[in-house]
Amino acid sequence: MKTESIVPAERIESRILIIRGQRVMLDQDLAALYEVSTGRLNEALRRNLNRFPEDFAFRLTNEEWKSLISQIAISNKGRGGRRKLPMAFTEHGALMLANILRSERAAQMSIEVIRAFIHLRRLSASHEALAKEAKEIKTFVLKHSHANDQEFRQVWTAIEKLSTPPAEERRIGFRVD
Repeated sequence: MKTESIVPAERIESRILIIRGQRVMLDQDLAALYEVSTGRLNEALRRNLNRFPEDFAFRLTNEEWKSLISQIAISNKGRGGRRKLPMAFTEHGALMLANILRSERAAQMSIEVIRAFIHLRRLSASHEALAKEAKEIKTFVLKHSHANDQEFRQVWTAIEKLSTPPAEERRIGFRVD
């Protein structure tokens, strides 16, 4: 039985970041989705630390946080802004968090959040499968074509450039090259 989404999947997926090679959501984004304050969310986390091993949740480092600041609206420290570095929650951590919050909204949203993580994982897997298949085709064609077939090699190079996935980690912050 499929239910109607409370929040568009794109909104949730846009909040999923890649940090330390893992797909995660920040505490402030989960708090907004679960309709609780970030303070309340982190309070629930502190009371249940034993349920959140490092592969479920971790605190960002100063460097990680500084690289994210340019993309996230943050109030000044003197005006009620963050006093601690944010927590990042993996898919499992987001689900565990919904369980300890024990609200109907958190339960409903945890389903949507898990679906968003699964959708992104499927997209990644299908892209990897296509890349593997393309490599097999290239190997076959190169084996059965003339060794100096420059035209094929040029076409193949163009195809590879178009089919190369974007870097796994999103570029964060402002950069001038």
